[in-house]
Amino acid sequence: MKPFQRILFFAKPHQKYLFASMFCNIMYSLLNIFSVATMLPILGLMFGTVEKVDTSKVPVYSGRIVDFFGYAKDWAYYSIQLKIDQHGAVQVLALLCGITAAAFLLRNAFRYLGAYLLVNYRVGITKDLRTAMYDKFLKLPVSFFTEKRKGDMMSRISNDIGGVEGGIMGSLVDVINSPFMIITSLITLFILSPQLTLFSLLVFPVMGWLISWVGKSLKRQATAAQEELGNLFSLVDETLKSSKVIKIFNADKILKNRFNTTTDNWQKYAIGMSRRREMASPMSEFLGSVTILIITWFAGVQILTEQTMEPETFLVFIGMFFQILDPAKKLSSAISNIQGGMASLDRVSEVLDYDLKVDEIENPIPISTLKNQIEFKNIGFFYDMDNVILKNFNLTIPKGKTIALVGQSGSGKTTIANLLARFYDVSEGEILVDGENVKNLKVPDYRHLLGMVTQESVLFNDSVFNNILMGKPDATEEEVIAAAKIANAHEFIDHLPEKYYTNIGDDGNKLSGGQKQRVSIARAVLKNPPIMILDEATSALDTESERFVQDALERMMENRTSLVIAHRLSTIQKADWIVVMERGIIVEQGTHQDLYEKNGIYRKLVDLQNFG
Repeated sequence: MKPFQRILFFAKPHQKYLFASMFCNIMYSLLNIFSVATMLPILGLMFGTVEKVDTSKVPVYSGRIVDFFGYAKDWAYYSIQLKIDQHGAVQVLALLCGITAAAFLLRNAFRYLGAYLLVNYRVGITKDLRTAMYDKFLKLPVSFFTEKRKGDMMSRISNDIGGVEGGIMGSLVDVINSPFMIITSLITLFILSPQLTLFSLLVFPVMGWLISWVGKSLKRQATAAQEELGNLFSLVDETLKSSKVIKIFNADKILKNRFNTTTDNWQKYAIGMSRRREMASPMSEFLGSVTILIITWFAGVQILTEQTMEPETFLVFIGMFFQILDPAKKLSSAISNIQGGMASLDRVSEVLDYDLKVDEIENPIPISTLKNQIEFKNIGFFYDMDNVILKNFNLTIPKGKTIALVGQSGSGKTTIANLLARFYDVSEGEILVDGENVKNLKVPDYRHLLGMVTQESVLFNDSVFNNILMGKPDATEEEVIAAAKIANAHEFIDHLPEKYYTNIGDDGNKLSGGQKQRVSIARAVLKNPPIMILDEATSALDTESERFVQDALERMMENRTSLVIAHRLSTIQKADWIVVMERGIIVEQGTHQDLYEKNGIYRKLVDLQNFG
């Protein structure tokens, strides 16, 4: 989707605010012209140059469009002359001043209302854009977050969308209002003096070239600045998550140097961007001022020598021309800001347009339970042909059985778990659930069958209760407590300051490793899925914590189809079937006793861990 098409797509639900704002801005422009136009008879009365109109002859409109403005002028002076004859010039002057003041008041009321309505439009689009990006984050495959830096994604959803709001949406007032102001003012100027108006138009091509030149260079600078800001966020994210490592290795200087380099780069691009942005307004103002001086000279010739223009007409003309300068300056600044906002929009669009890769077919098959078995059939997985992770992998997991995968790091164990969970899709072969390819199943339905406990417990900055509740959002408090008891978590939760409603901090860091893992298990128990994936769930725990967690895992896996990835082989001796992997292929498989007696790779792994 092209950038402006995307803006229009998100703008559609909020277009009522845009149309209302446009109406207010049109009224503002018309009242602006009217308020300046009323100055012409006021100045004429003050200077005594208003010609006496014969009030016995009422102005008549010929019906032709070209005669309308002349008729309007004649009718206005006719009405003024009537009032002068009745009440005197001083009272008419006071009346005209009052009308002009009312016009200025209404003009600014419409100006405020137009801006007020546009805020709803602008903020509404920004909210929807940010929501769409967050929704995309939730749908993106795991591979995306492997390739991209989290800090950069944080920068895109905060700074880049902020850049879209400030650069594009924030400039909408001027982009909508300024052209109408310029056009209506030019029409009025042409009525006042066609010669002077044509003469003044010479400045606009130069101003247009200036805006184009500034805008193009500004977008390049803005893109580079936003990318450096993304790098900055990534570095801060890494620093906050790695504070212990940084301190123990005295890596402060290394990280500070990286931070300084990144901020220096950002500063360079940001300064360049700001310089170009600020250049547009003074340059357009300078060109406008030069034009006014030239117009003054040209009009002076007409007034002093040719006497073809009245002084008050010239004053009103200059006043109206000044009314053009401000919207022209705002329009040039707005276009420059939009170019900067476009750089941010491109970075947002890159995420919104990202191919999901793991997606549903057009008419996916619903699934509610596992009836028979899971089959990995001739599975191959690779990023490219030089980086093969799995090849010709075949395995059947019968319903209710526990299958364990063992092997050294890099043998492909976790990849099998990720493929089963559809975090990635296979490069070759197929994964069958009750004979149906998982690619043909509804993704939410299929994921509902799965539970997962990994080595690194993923908890949220919320209460213990809400973290467990994520497994089954409609569960009762009794169900949550029952799940915690199965996970051996109830006892320690009961001793927390606010028990189940205690906030556990960012990443659950107020809990120990074993406690975090047991909360994760309780969440999986509450979900009660027919298929459970355990990816080295106890490998990072101390002996005592491992005992509690292992006991909880065994209770959870009773009569459940389970795929267990184990580092500590003592935890999988009760598995129904053990698969030994090496470099992406199966090298041995069987029960614990069979493999141990075979005296092969499995026996060596067991002996290395002093387990026999």
